[in-house]
Amino acid sequence: METRFINQPADLEHLCRELAHSSFVAVDTEFVREQTYYPQLALIQIADDTRIACIDPLAIEDLSPLKALFANPAVTKVFHAADQDLEIFYLLFGELPQPLFDTQVAATVLGQGEQIGYAALVKDVLDIELDKSHTRTDWLQRPLDAKQISYAEDDVRHLARLYPLQLEALQRQGRADWLDEDFAALIDPTRYQVDPQGTWQRVKGSNKLRGVQLAILQQLCAWREQLAMDKDKPRRWIAADNVVLDIARLRPKDLKALEKIRGIPTGLVQRNGQRLLQCVREGEALPKDEWPTQARPKRLTDADDALVDVLSAIVKLSAAEHRISPATLAGRKALEALVRGERELPILTGWRRRHGGQQLLDFLSGDGRLAVQAGRLNLTP
Repeated sequence: METRFINQPADLEHLCRELAHSSFVAVDTEFVREQTYYPQLALIQIADDTRIACIDPLAIEDLSPLKALFANPAVTKVFHAADQDLEIFYLLFGELPQPLFDTQVAATVLGQGEQIGYAALVKDVLDIELDKSHTRTDWLQRPLDAKQISYAEDDVRHLARLYPLQLEALQRQGRADWLDEDFAALIDPTRYQVDPQGTWQRVKGSNKLRGVQLAILQQLCAWREQLAMDKDKPRRWIAADNVVLDIARLRPKDLKALEKIRGIPTGLVQRNGQRLLQCVREGEALPKDEWPTQARPKRLTDADDALVDVLSAIVKLSAAEHRISPATLAGRKALEALVRGERELPILTGWRRRHGGQQLLDFLSGDGRLAVQAGRLNLTP
């Protein structure tokens, strides 16, 4: 395949004009995020079935030709585990590449693995071992040497081969439309928009807080997230999770009480002590009906556990019928949630609902039964 390193605007325009005639482009990125809130884009790799290009976004300020290519409805944009790449392009362009195909998502319905990594998929399908020696490369450094560029090219070289094989397999098995909802979810802009008021839910250990403590945690996390965004620094550099949890739990009234919290950095108190105390006061001032709440799953009874076992058997039957892994449809935790009455679950959306989830709902409503027929377990209406 022809390879190019693109670091001039005119070369980028020429490349994108060429790729506009392709039916698909495989896309990947290299970025650095260890010391920033937002990802720092360092390299964009793109390929079709005849050419590979590494685009240097540090050398080219205007990437609008790439934006136009990503918006071209005649060209499918192919990614593997697309979330982080899509977040970068959403931040860069304010819109998302489409139409889209994700080889990791496709692998789940082709029996190639649940959330399989790129290297493992390349090995499984193409029998190629990928070089992993540049996994920790600082992609912001320049110049990039030939080995680094070759390593980056491999991320789309093999992706461009995987896509036609997966697409053909999906069509052959009558599953070409199974993933429409999954791909639509990946290009939903709200997936990449951050609401600081909701970030408290990501804090491990928040389930140990109650009532007004959660209201305080919400205020602390919203402040931390906004400051991290404004300063473009990792949120943990602003305040660690254990610190905001302890502040919410202990509800300090003054700087002296704040300083006594175990593990709180002196610098944090000096720089932001008054603002932290303001978050405590704002949380305490919220009316009770505005306090955030956490769903606390009810404990399953022995009868509930038995029902989960039965649902697991139905999942295995459905998975066997469609030649996919049962875990691809639903794991035990999802089935436990179903028994508790939860309905906002992956098993009840898209292809999973059509090929397993609806059967579970029918069974729970009394419209199906399990029976042994000729020595085999079957689900009958």
